[in-house]
Amino acid sequence: MTIKSGDKMPAGTFGVMTESGPGAVSTKELFAGKKVVLVSVPGAFTPTCSAKHLPGFVEKASEFLDRGVDTLAFMAVNDTFVMNAWGKDQGVGDKIAMLSDGNGEYARALGLEMDGTAFGMGMRGQRFAIVVDDGVATQVAVEAPGKFEVSSADAVLARI
Repeated sequence: MTIKSGDKMPAGTFGVMTESGPGAVSTKELFAGKKVVLVSVPGAFTPTCSAKHLPGFVEKASEFLDRGVDTLAFMAVNDTFVMNAWGKDQGVGDKIAMLSDGNGEYARALGLEMDGTAFGMGMRGQRFAIVVDDGVATQVAVEAPGKFEVSSADAVLARI
């Protein structure tokens, strides 16, 4: 079943890079008592993701904070090392949490996985943005295949 507005976010764990190496963050740690914008992209370093999607959130991070967002988080079905390297490459610093959904388990739990095998990418997460308030999805914006409209930083800001 696909996540929709009003649903509780499923429990899960993401890989993250810490000062001492790979670590993990639970959805409870990520969402409890906070307003979070969780963005998913099909893959780190992919063209739209690197040229438009992540840079838009880096550029507008302070606007999200000004509107009460506690955490901006990007997830992809990539390993922790790749997500960390992508974050460094894009200059995210501490503006955005770079979350690894290495096996696509969280994308599946949300019902938002996609089959990228035709492109040599295997199973991935769809492109989407979910606004989460204390563990509940308050807005779910899933892109149509090949589109980049409803999950952009500007589109999400317009709805907050």
